[in-house]
Amino acid sequence: QVQLVESGGGLVQAGDSLRLSCAASGRPFSMYAMGWFRRAPGKEREFVSAISRSGDNTGRADSVKGRFTISRDNAKSTVYLEMNSLKPEDTAVYFCAADFRSYSYDYSRNVEEYDYWGQGTQVTVSS
Repeated sequence: QVQLVESGGGLVQAGDSLRLSCAASGRPFSMYAMGWFRRAPGKEREFVSAISRSGDNTGRADSVKGRFTISRDNAKSTVYLEMNSLKPEDTAVYFCAADFRSYSYDYSRNVEEYDYWGQGTQVTVSS
């Protein structure tokens, strides 16, 4: 089992920045690729960004390119999502998730491939 706890959400204005954190415990953090997903009101959960076990490879949705950056600190068992130039359409509950991976360099954008999920943190961006 892996337990994931997100933090860092809040209410901000358009153009502001936030940094989300997700602290993991349980099985070795370095065995998991990590992802961030979000669910806006009335919408399905969608991929935001992901990072490989090693941290060498990352990916992000087109909607957040150039604004959001994912990173991880395996020594602290924590994954981060730096969000800049926030827009009202970024308003959602943000979830981190862990995906056991045999290889250190890949990750998935598919929500169904993730094994463990946090409880989510609310991000609200006002215009």
